[in-house]
Amino acid sequence: MRVDTAFEPIQTDRLVLRRSVPADAETISAYRSDPNVNRQQGWERTDVDSVRADIVEMSRRSPGDPGGWVQFTVLDREGGRIVGDVGLSLAEPEANVIKVGYTIAPRFQGAGLATEAIAALVDYAFDTLGAEAVRAHASALNSPSIRVAEKVGMRLIEKRAYRDGDEVWYGVKYEVRRDQA
Repeated sequence: MRVDTAFEPIQTDRLVLRRSVPADAETISAYRSDPNVNRQQGWERTDVDSVRADIVEMSRRSPGDPGGWVQFTVLDREGGRIVGDVGLSLAEPEANVIKVGYTIAPRFQGAGLATEAIAALVDYAFDTLGAEAVRAHASALNSPSIRVAEKVGMRLIEKRAYRDGDEVWYGVKYEVRRDQA
């Protein structure tokens, strides 16, 4: 796996994926705090100060570095508005496997932006970081997220029940391998 210490923003037809900066925290906090968004996310703290602190902490890593997630803010190329965020992390301790995550603000959902952003991130993981596989995890009930994974060529590789005390929820793991892309 390679580390990208000279990251340049990733551009697609409609989007720019750039490293998240502390000034993004207010917007990211607003949509991640929406109950319909938050129930699908792994972020426990969605207040502005916590989001800002997480962005600062993640900014210390380069894409491909071990130790946690690297966050990217997704911007509309035309107007420069924040439409969501995506992230990647090594799937430690597995070698050459990247995990991706994605959130699009509710007012921008349904336009294929998550698919466009994640397709670009998958290409980046293969081409720049040298990953052999890219994975996405989701709640088994999060059909929009599952559709994004499938549209970028990921295949279901695992269904699993997760327990937290008396609470049980079901998750899925999707993956695309370099030789399938």
